[in-house]
Amino acid sequence: MEALLTLALLGAGAVLAWAWPRWRLRRALAQPLAAPALAVLERNVEQYRAMDGAQRARFERLVRRFLHEKTFVGCAGLDITDEMRLTIAGQACLLLLGARGEAVYPTLSAVLVYPGPFLVPRRQVDAAGVVTEERQDLLGESWGDGRVILSWDHVRRAGVAVAPSHNVVLHEFAHQLDSESGTTNGAPYLGSPERYRSWSEVLSRDFADLRHDAWFGQEGVLDHYGATDPAEFFAVATEAFFEQPHRLALRHPALYEEFLKYYRVDPRQWQAAPAPEPACEGMVYGQWR
Repeated sequence: MEALLTLALLGAGAVLAWAWPRWRLRRALAQPLAAPALAVLERNVEQYRAMDGAQRARFERLVRRFLHEKTFVGCAGLDITDEMRLTIAGQACLLLLGARGEAVYPTLSAVLVYPGPFLVPRRQVDAAGVVTEERQDLLGESWGDGRVILSWDHVRRAGVAVAPSHNVVLHEFAHQLDSESGTTNGAPYLGSPERYRSWSEVLSRDFADLRHDAWFGQEGVLDHYGATDPAEFFAVATEAFFEQPHRLALRHPALYEEFLKYYRVDPRQWQAAPAPEPACEGMVYGQWR
C-alpha cells in the first residue's frame, strides 16, 4: 500500500511539473499588455507604429512570451526597468513576427544588460604562436550557452533613431537564429535543401561583394563589419533588412528576396519609401552595392 501511495505521489508530482509551466505560460499570454507597456513599444520600436491589427496582435503576444520566459540581469550596477525589458523584447521579437510557430528563442534563457559598452577578455594568437591577452570594448554579444549581452545605451538609441543606425538587438538576436541550425555560420535553419542552395548562392555572392567594398572603402547599405565572416554578414544584413528595407531591396534585390522568404515579413510596408537615389551612386561593375 505504501509503495502504491509513493508511486501515486510521484506520478502526481510529474504531472504537476509538466502542467505548471504550461499553465503559467497560458496565464501570461492571456493577459494583454497594459497601456504603459504599449506606449513603450510605440516609442522604442519604430516598426510597431506602422503594423496592422493582425501584426500588432501577434507581435504583442510574442513580446508577452519573451518577457515571461527570459530572465533580465542588470550588470555593472544597472537596475533593469520595464522600459528596458519591453524595448529589448520588442526589438528581438521583430525577427519572429513572420515565423510559423510560437517559439521565442527556445535556447535563450537570459539577457544581460550593461549601461553602456562593456569589456570582455580576448586571447589573440598570431602566426608565430604568440598569445596576446587583451580586453575588447563591445556593444553586444550572443553566446551559445543561452545568454545575450547588450549595451542599454545603444539599444535605446537604435530604437528611437531618426536616421538608420546600428541596431545591436537585431544583430545579436540574428546570431541566435543563426545558431538554431546547429552552428553559427550565416545559414539559419531553412527547412529544405533547395532553400539552402539558393541562400548559399545569393549570400555568398553578396558577402564577397561586401568584402570587395570594405577593402576599397566603398560605402553601401551594408555595414563593412559584415565582411568579417558569413555569420556577421547575416547579422548585418538582418539589421539592414529591418532598418533600411527600401535601400536594401534596391541595392541587393536577390538578398532582399531571400530574407523575405526567411523572415516572412516585408519591412517596407512599415516605412515610407525614401527619395530616389542618384542613378550613379553605388554602381560598381554594373551592380548596386
